[in-house]
Amino acid sequence: MNELRCPGLPASWVNAWLAAVGATVLCPNLRLRWTEDGIPHAVLCAQTDDPVEILASSWPGRATLDDMPIRRSWSGTDDLPRNVPVEAFASRAVAVRSHRLSWTLSSTITDLHVDDKGNVAHAPFDPPVPRGYVLHDRLLRLHSSPAVEDLRRTLEGTGERIESNGLGFDIARMGAEADEASKWIDPIVETLAFFGLALLPVRGEGTDARSGRGVRASTIQRGWAKRDDRRSPPRFMWPAWSLPLDFAAIDALLDLWRPDKMGEWPRFGIHGAWRSVGYAPKGTSDTTRGFGAERIG
Repeated sequence: MNELRCPGLPASWVNAWLAAVGATVLCPNLRLRWTEDGIPHAVLCAQTDDPVEILASSWPGRATLDDMPIRRSWSGTDDLPRNVPVEAFASRAVAVRSHRLSWTLSSTITDLHVDDKGNVAHAPFDPPVPRGYVLHDRLLRLHSSPAVEDLRRTLEGTGERIESNGLGFDIARMGAEADEASKWIDPIVETLAFFGLALLPVRGEGTDARSGRGVRASTIQRGWAKRDDRRSPPRFMWPAWSLPLDFAAIDALLDLWRPDKMGEWPRFGIHGAWRSVGYAPKGTSDTTRGFGAERIG
């Protein structure tokens, strides 16, 4: 089996973890494992071909992005702005039920929780966007068609960065205090991270704020632990494993492992795990979002 070590995708970086998983979503014949270093990093595995060549051949073109069910406009359905009315969600969900990228809808919004204005809930990995942009707009703005060597440099950790908010949930995009106005991302990592969301459907508690019940109910995206109380934020938790797994096997692993039962991790080949740490706003007017990480155990 051909293996490519990817020091540019450490498991301790949530966007890198999502990106590594996203590579297996784009390329069903790629497998993913993590090194057992102090800070594990991704290893992409393929039976015969170069993993980078496989990834390049499967890279999504602009036509694929334009055909995503989460785009603003879809023929015969209501538009999906940032604040999505439940009726618009319902019509879009019916229209794209058999679409190969229907997961882009179920991994970003859900009608299992509706606010008192009749809008559906967004996933934690679909944060608010300035000026009315939606997540699909962000994806289009950072998309490119990278050459094989561009992909290789990103996986090695030397990829070119651009000034952008990217998908908007990576705390690593933020500069130091002296460079506060600038945010920098690797567009290849961001694009792969978006496809990693395929494994993270949005869930809810089946509540409707308009009925006066469950106003404080939380929306849970797969991998996010429910908050212990109303004052503590929910946290995303993710593991690193030693066996090369394809998309379907990673999907099964995420169902089986329990972050709070470390004694059982070796059964699943898990040798490390992390949980998200949210960005601390600098004031009431600070709408910045971002997730860092801390190791579990």
